[in-house]
Amino acid sequence: MYGPDFTFLGIERCDLDVVSTYADADVVIVGAPIDSGTSHRSGAKFGPQAIRGGDYLPHDGQRPHLALRIDALKAMKVVDAGDLLMPGGDLIASLELLAQATEKISRAGAIPVILGGDHSIASADVAGIARHRGLGKISMIHFDAHADTGEDQFGALIGHGTPMRRLIETGTVRGDRFLQLGLRGYWPDAKTLDWMQGQGMRSYEMTEIHHRGLNTVLDESFAILTDGCDGVFLSVDIDVVDPGMAPGTGTPEPGGMTSRELLESVRRICLELPVVGIDVVEVAPAFDSADITAILANRVVLEALSAIAKRRSGEKYSPTQNLLDR
Repeated sequence: MYGPDFTFLGIERCDLDVVSTYADADVVIVGAPIDSGTSHRSGAKFGPQAIRGGDYLPHDGQRPHLALRIDALKAMKVVDAGDLLMPGGDLIASLELLAQATEKISRAGAIPVILGGDHSIASADVAGIARHRGLGKISMIHFDAHADTGEDQFGALIGHGTPMRRLIETGTVRGDRFLQLGLRGYWPDAKTLDWMQGQGMRSYEMTEIHHRGLNTVLDESFAILTDGCDGVFLSVDIDVVDPGMAPGTGTPEPGGMTSRELLESVRRICLELPVVGIDVVEVAPAFDSADITAILANRVVLEALSAIAKRRSGEKYSPTQNLLDR
């Protein structure tokens, strides 16, 4: 919707209104350029374009992964549907458009990868996939500084502080199959935390992750996510990373993950779990420094795609094996 029209790293374009253009795709990337759900500073509507362009290498439709020894953009058919038309004046209608888009992509047998946009889009992109796969059949792993489980946001039910509550209340995702990593700061309040506990949610605050270790937390999460569900949705709010490494976001909260920890987590998730959808949200380029947040978000997408391709190849990968022996 905003600025030059180009695809993610130069990959092939598709048209969601023409099923034949993505009927054989493994992954469909789509932009959700809306930020009217923000509660603090806006600008995430420019996130999809920044994420697509956040790379210093030629946009030539290829990216061989050093560690995984696979090029996801060659090993799989990955296409870009461009940005959805999401007028900021009608958030509810815009989110319904997104739900329809992810349902189309899922029914075509592809994995939707959504570039946000603020986190209100999660209430729609997961819902669209659930329309295809069934309510309660998708578990969710959510990286964020904030729980996003508010009862309302300034009196509105829809916003970037409420999507996870809406997903659970509608039965789209079971509360006891909803995992959150990276929470910190000064919200939510006790009433919201009590609601979360009542739903059976599991939320890992940054201090717990620090003391127990990220891999231990991931191991525990994976066992929960794969119990009784057919697929996993990965939602990454870029503010899960410490603002010293990802300043370009609307509600920065100090004390977060490192960029390396996030990338390694995404790699493990997509290598080991049956991922059926991904969103990367809250990149606000106007607040970025030297594009480091956009570049990180670009790499989150690439890390996920590379790991999905590696998982599908059936080839083994060990992070402790020497690079040259792989």
